[in-house]
Amino acid sequence: MRQEYDFSKSAKNPYAKRLKKQITIRLDEDSISYFKTMSQKTGITYQNLINLYLKDCAATHRKLSFKWQ
Repeated sequence: MRQEYDFSKSAKNPYAKRLKKQITIRLDEDSISYFKTMSQKTGITYQNLINLYLKDCAATHRKLSFKWQ
């Protein structure tokens, strides 16, 4: 293994920004707790679990049903 590597001629990944976008979202404590518990059971970070769930909802065009009380 080299002591130093020269990255001066390297290029940035042009697709890196398309992969994921950082946002701020407010979630209730119960939801966060649920995904953190699932995270411990699966070994997947809770942020990735939330992302996977939302991606599945978008892919299947899942509709939320609720009633205002």
